[in-house]
Amino acid sequence: QQLSLEVLERLEHLALVDFRDSQGVERLRRAIQFADQLQEVSTEGVEPMDSVLEDRWCLYLRGDDVTEGNCTKELLENAREKVEEYFVAPPGNIPLPKLEEQETFLQGS
Repeated sequence: QQLSLEVLERLEHLALVDFRDSQGVERLRRAIQFADQLQEVSTEGVEPMDSVLEDRWCLYLRGDDVTEGNCTKELLENAREKVEEYFVAPPGNIPLPKLEEQETFLQGS
């Protein structure tokens, strides 16, 4: 399946993922091929669900009780990148390539 530059650019912006190289484009193609298999599944006679929990009509909320706290330092040790006392997300977010650069990778894969 051929990916257009417009589709590739749109997916990059939606997913905040960089498909800059031929490996990234190939990984995307494989993911699309895998998802296309869902078109072959027959759903005839299957009622749509509004929840995966068929036996529950509503979800019950529990109380929001704080059981731990004052662990900012320990939590931030898990951060790949941080600014002051904040996580930087998504990590490694970089400017997306220009369309000409994307075209080179699409043609080469």
